Amino acid sequence: MTQSFDTPLPPPKERRRLRELGSLTQAQLAARLGVSRETVRAWETGRSTPSGRKRESYGNLLASLTEVEPPGEVTVPHSPPPAPKVTVSLSKAASHPKPPTPASAAPLTPTQAFDALYAFCAPALVRQAYLLTGRRELARESVEQAFQVAWQRWPEVAVDPDPASWVRATAYEYALSPWHRFRPRYRHPEPPPADASDRALLDALLTLPPSYRRTLLLYDGVGLGLPETAAETEASTPAAANRLLHARSAIAARLPDLAEPDVLHRRLAKTASTERLRAAKPPTVRIDSERRARFWTRAAIAITVTIIGATALTLHTAPTRYEPPVPPGETVPGVPPRAAPGTLSTAELTLRAKLRTESANGPEKLLPEPR
Repeated sequence: MTQSFDTPLPPPKERRRLRELGSLTQAQLAARLGVSRETVRAWETGRSTPSGRKRESYGNLLASLTEVEPPGEVTVPHSPPPAPKVTVSLSKAASHPKPPTPASAAPLTPTQAFDALYAFCAPALVRQAYLLTGRRELARESVEQAFQVAWQRWPEVAVDPDPASWVRATAYEYALSPWHRFRPRYRHPEPPPADASDRALLDALLTLPPSYRRTLLLYDGVGLGLPETAAETEASTPAAANRLLHARSAIAARLPDLAEPDVLHRRLAKTASTERLRAAKPPTVRIDSERRARFWTRAAIAITVTIIGATALTLHTAPTRYEPPVPPGETVPGVPPRAAPGTLSTAELTLRAKLRTESANGPEKLLPEPR
């Protein structure tokens, strides 16, 4: 072994940063070194370290990327690099979470930062959502909804270490919501892709459970590592690995030519790139988000005022003291019922005759005699 084989390598995170700085995807870097994309991913996550001639080639390539780095340049590219459209559509824009930041000294305003994040991530997210749902309109709606929520919570999203992943997770959750099946506009399927191979791949994806579909897209489509995929899908790393293996097996059973992960990655990117999926402009998303926030704020105020008015009316009309209700009559046991009057006695008949014959008014009127 020669001295050149002990080429020092930067830390794993620095390796990934240098690759991103050179506008290279993991697949492109793997093609230059003659290794697989999974090997490059393992080098960048620290799970393995190259040795021998591969270490020397890898170190020289990273050193060349370091030499072209201008001083004072930020680590995130200002805009999506001019890589092939098929690769950028799924892997590049979505696997590099941080939005582009200008190298100027003046800080960005919240509007400028949001627009930069949207322009950097929205095109790729629309394509990913289309692969998740198979619906063009739902894909655009999911991405716009995610960015509207992000704009409403911008103070929280702006300081997030990975704002693109925050928006991506929100878009995925909205796209895979089971409540869409009850909406009238989504009860009928959309026209399938024109290409037969794209239709077959999309049909195979839609037969997978949503969690398997999402794991496969994040790992083989976007290019995230297994721990990042498990964290974004809120699952353990072994569970994410099992979902990935089952999803690959199901795809390979229906489409044997996609058994290789690299081939599957290229086909996913190609299928998503052939569709004309355009997201709305950033100002439109911000205006819709602000309009929706105003609507819900006014609705909350109206509901609160209604509750306060109903409470005040109740307090005004309620009685100030307790009045017990009158209970219905009940039969008291042991008391004989009241009898009706019977026939008059002789004394009563004599008194009645006297009352009828005597004068009823005047000084001669009848007065009762005491007994």
